[in-house]
Amino acid sequence: MLAAAPGTAEARRTLTAGTATAGTATADTAAGAARQSAITQGTTLVHADLHNHTLMSDGDGDPALAFGSMRAAGLDVAAITDHTTLFAIEGLSGREWDRVGALADAADDPGTYTAIRGFEWSHPLLGHVNVWFTPGFTDLGGSSGMSRLYSWITASGGIAGFNHPGRELVRFDDFRFNAAARDPMVSMEIFNRGDDYLFDGWGNGQSSPLNRCLNAGWRTGLTGVSDEHGTDWGFPEGKGRTGIWVTENTRAQVQAAMRSRCFFATRVSGLRLDATANGVRMGGTTTAGDVRFRVDLDRGPEWVGKPLRIQVLRPGSRAPSVPLVVDTEAGRVAEFTVPSTVDDGPWVVLRVSDPTQANASPGPAGHPCNDWGVAYTSPWWLT
Repeated sequence: MLAAAPGTAEARRTLTAGTATAGTATADTAAGAARQSAITQGTTLVHADLHNHTLMSDGDGDPALAFGSMRAAGLDVAAITDHTTLFAIEGLSGREWDRVGALADAADDPGTYTAIRGFEWSHPLLGHVNVWFTPGFTDLGGSSGMSRLYSWITASGGIAGFNHPGRELVRFDDFRFNAAARDPMVSMEIFNRGDDYLFDGWGNGQSSPLNRCLNAGWRTGLTGVSDEHGTDWGFPEGKGRTGIWVTENTRAQVQAAMRSRCFFATRVSGLRLDATANGVRMGGTTTAGDVRFRVDLDRGPEWVGKPLRIQVLRPGSRAPSVPLVVDTEAGRVAEFTVPSTVDDGPWVVLRVSDPTQANASPGPAGHPCNDWGVAYTSPWWLT
């Protein structure tokens, strides 16, 4: 099933009535792109939303309806991630944690639909972290700061990601690096709801969260999420979502792809983005020098010929530098070469943008990324 455009009235009535369960697929879906890459083989694209809330924390909706709603909306992978915070009445209880696990197990349909139980560790100053694929959860009583949280995640065997980076004042101890947690900290949200977090906090004197996170030594991929707090899980167009390249749509293979950083962020339903650098897919390591990129960018018939830009992001002092901007179109494979040295920094990210719209959270005056972000690849690391 393709990723969703806003659902039909019939689908919404069905969900409101409480009859949408795992396995129902009542919504019309966007005529998005095919799921097979034009430049690589062996994997299939699945559309995911990894950050959602219910009445079990500060959301409005019945958790029994969430997984069915996201499947009906056309998502292939979905997670419920309610807060586990000591400072709010809304935090998860042990009984609620068990309940969401049972709901995820009932909704999970290996090969077709992956339902995941997770949680959102939440600190009012340090920030919020989503955690997935763990048998239990932790809150501020057990993990009061970043170092304790990283130790808990590492010991749990799960994976985690930085949420809406820059929104909270201290932003994860300014992304202070923890080597033991580098591998399980697989992601950073670059799209949350309708917001692009590339320059979040810039107007208040903060540096780009993306630039700070990757320059600190973290090797996070980039995700988009809806951070849904209402009852419309999966349906609204324009909110963040994640494309994951999997060998099969199961919990094990979704987790494996996340650990490999083989995923991209977007806020457009039905988008397919695949990219290689010297033949290596996003999330991998390649040799510095003249790096040859190939980018497969498609959203089906509705977007064929739509003008887009690809911006090559490299480390900067406070904001990413952009050594190259490539004009392209949806529905085609773009190829270009970027001279890159490790002396300039170890990472490179590709940002896809619509040059006809402005970035609602701009960075430095005249920066090439002050246009509207469509998608981001996960980084490559240069050796």
